[in-house]
Amino acid sequence: MAADGPRALVAGNWKMNGGLAMLKEPRLLVAMLKDVKLRADVMVCPPAVILRRVKSVLKGSKIKLGGQDVHWAVSGAHTGDISADMLKEAGCSAVIVGHSERRTNHGETDEIVRKKAEACHRAGLIAIICIGETLEERKAGRTLGVTKQQLAGSLPAGATAANTVIAYEPVWAIGTGLTPSTAEVAEVHAHIRSELGGLMGSEAVQTRILYGGSVKPSNAAELMSQPNVNGALVGGASLKAADFLGIIKVYT
Repeated sequence: MAADGPRALVAGNWKMNGGLAMLKEPRLLVAMLKDVKLRADVMVCPPAVILRRVKSVLKGSKIKLGGQDVHWAVSGAHTGDISADMLKEAGCSAVIVGHSERRTNHGETDEIVRKKAEACHRAGLIAIICIGETLEERKAGRTLGVTKQQLAGSLPAGATAANTVIAYEPVWAIGTGLTPSTAEVAEVHAHIRSELGGLMGSEAVQTRILYGGSVKPSNAAELMSQPNVNGALVGGASLKAADFLGIIKVYT
């Protein structure tokens, strides 16, 4: 684990997985972490329909609750969408915005992601802003250019280290079992930190930059030890308490 920098965050994105039967996993995680001293914050982001049930399970624990997506409007005729205020009322402290699956499957642009992040900030929620390149973009040597463009377009004015987290997730590594080399991760995270300096000023130093993309217990320690890596956004490995714990314990 990198010794310097802001307090780390390990967030589990359940995606479209988990119903009521899934509640046993956060219940197990709460029990497993009860007497563990952590040097990181822990968060789970379940589907919206079970947010309140998961919040009940997490009550009294050190685990925070997050949402997977949000609409930028406060209210209105947006069938199927959820506002930031609704997520806050459900017990969320943060929301993932701009995940590559949203950008790809729902055509979300940097402008839309920025508006969603702004909605989070208005509601007093942390925006976890996701950025990352496709395999084609990496092969073309465009990784740094793509992440720079996404950062500039997705980061709201007034973003601070307290209300914003950046998650670097190379699209080609999500759910594939593939990961960049540690040198590649370090390069991109250093680049993101530098770009944040121009966009956020002194706030950039304490802004958390997470790595995501096939993070699992077997590679977490190596990935989390890289400079400017301040935690992880975990997908599949967060669905089982034992696997998620194996990643979280990097910060014990």
